[in-house]
Amino acid sequence: MSETNRGGETVELSIRAVALGLGLSAVLGAANVYLGLKVGMTVSASIPAAVVAMLLLRRVMRGGSVLEANQVQTAASAGESLAAGILFTVPALVLIGAWTHFEFWPTTLIAIAGGWLGVLFMIPMRRVFIEDSPELPYPEGVACASVLEAGTGDEDGAQVLRGALLGAVVKLGISLIGVFRGSVEGALSLGHRAFFLGADLSPALLAVGYIVRLEVAAQIFLGGLVGWLVLIPLAPEVVSLFAPASVALEEAASAGFSGSADERAWNLWSGGVRYVGVGAMAVGGLSALVRVRAGLLRAVRELRAGWSGDAEARADLAVRPILVCSALAAGIVFGLYWHFTGDLGIALLSALIMLVASFFFVGVASYIVGLVGNSNSPVSGMTITAVLMTGGLLWLFGYDGLQGMVATLGVAAIVCCAACTAGDVCNDLKTGAIVGATPRRQQAMQLAGVVVAAFVMAPVLQLLHEAYGIGSRELAAPQASLFASLARGFFGGEMLPWGLVGLGAGIGGVVLAADAWQERRGGRFRFHLMPIAVGLYLPFGLAVPILAGGLIEWAARGSADEEARGSSRGVLFASGAVAGEALVGVGVALLVGLGITTRSADYPYAGLVSLVAALALVAIFSSATRPRRG
Repeated sequence: MSETNRGGETVELSIRAVALGLGLSAVLGAANVYLGLKVGMTVSASIPAAVVAMLLLRRVMRGGSVLEANQVQTAASAGESLAAGILFTVPALVLIGAWTHFEFWPTTLIAIAGGWLGVLFMIPMRRVFIEDSPELPYPEGVACASVLEAGTGDEDGAQVLRGALLGAVVKLGISLIGVFRGSVEGALSLGHRAFFLGADLSPALLAVGYIVRLEVAAQIFLGGLVGWLVLIPLAPEVVSLFAPASVALEEAASAGFSGSADERAWNLWSGGVRYVGVGAMAVGGLSALVRVRAGLLRAVRELRAGWSGDAEARADLAVRPILVCSALAAGIVFGLYWHFTGDLGIALLSALIMLVASFFFVGVASYIVGLVGNSNSPVSGMTITAVLMTGGLLWLFGYDGLQGMVATLGVAAIVCCAACTAGDVCNDLKTGAIVGATPRRQQAMQLAGVVVAAFVMAPVLQLLHEAYGIGSRELAAPQASLFASLARGFFGGEMLPWGLVGLGAGIGGVVLAADAWQERRGGRFRFHLMPIAVGLYLPFGLAVPILAGGLIEWAARGSADEEARGSSRGVLFASGAVAGEALVGVGVALLVGLGITTRSADYPYAGLVSLVAALALVAIFSSATRPRRG
């Protein structure tokens, strides 16, 4: 699949590539908003976008080059990364009561400014992290390049469509028709102890486990076990030791709690256990900063050198447009902060904190993506670190109330968007370096993809909020809920269980020490703090299907005979399942907004039917992702 222009060069940035890439950026951005609000994490869109791009260019448009397909996936993945940055933070503004709905222009401008800073701050780091860091394997960037270079056949496209069909059918059966329940769960009380078990019925969750692989999926599940089957049953002792001043937790943990066992478990998780995850994730964010300090120093030296004389030789965007766009993005952010708070001083201080934090976390995100891939990047931990740092500084300067909460969350939103987008840029530029793409053209496509995806964020968020409710069981929005609670703890008079945050930090230290010990002894199994922390603050029903997906991938991996994991049938099917379920979730929200009534599974034996459906879903997913022999 190769086309050349009149000068004999392979076509790279054509009209069809731009149009297709920007269209996919909007679609994948909308899909990942739903997935992230439900699961608390997103998965990289690069590989499925590359497959879809090559199939559309070859089968529909009857042409196209590998470089065009690379530009399509570059723009498309910008939508997925920007969605993560927005959905992790902006819903917190609704949860604290600063907004009654998702305001269109502020949300859109936050997305554009944060996404642009992520792209622009990463550009001077490109040579450091991609050309001069051979120790970084870039697993997802290399896999995406393998897909592009190998080409795709009709079977690859069929796998994506089959996965999308499965995700769509199950989601329709749960949210529109009411055939299945969204989860199979229950709890029991043994004396003063509440024990909760359950699993969500979701192809997307199986797909997430498959994509992140068993090592990460198992550690997410381990975090869930510690939270739900250790800390919650031991709630009376844990609360008395680490959160004695929390009246709500004392009531939930007491023997006289009047609610059912599952209500007690959920109250203990939402009011206490998830703060253990906050402490662990904060330690993870700080450890990531320490880990990449050498790369950050090299990037700073690159900036000080000005990278002016050889910028064009390195084929990056020129210095002047970078500076102009960076200044424009910073000006937009300052204007937003002033608009939100009505105070010039807090707006200036917040903008300064945002710029410093964004630069550092762009470097951290870029390095971490090179190590473990985009799907496993600990952006939540970085953002929690930014929230704690910003809240502490604003508190020291005497700010409080809604002003302080909004300013803190405003900084977090920009930092999160910048870190998410920078990691995606770094991943895409590595792919481009392998297939021979021009960096400045990819950087321009990233900037354009950010703008297009930004315009769909607020409408999709508002649709989902009206249909399901942000913070509900359907859309728990775990990160946004946590950031809202932290902001209220700093400035809203809410008594946070800081002792439980400290417990989480201690657990994080133990995990880091165990990982260092494994590294010294040359052990193959490594402890990863961020997946364990994610498991601590996610509902347990999410961790079970994620583990099941990881086990399916492990079983498939044992019998696979393929050169690149990124081109496997399983990853394509899993990517399709994520997109199918997420897009139907957005579609159902639209129907609800139009006044169409949906049904829930409240008939006799609905629980049994849902359990059978969950087992059948695992069997179907396992069969569809099993590699073909021969």
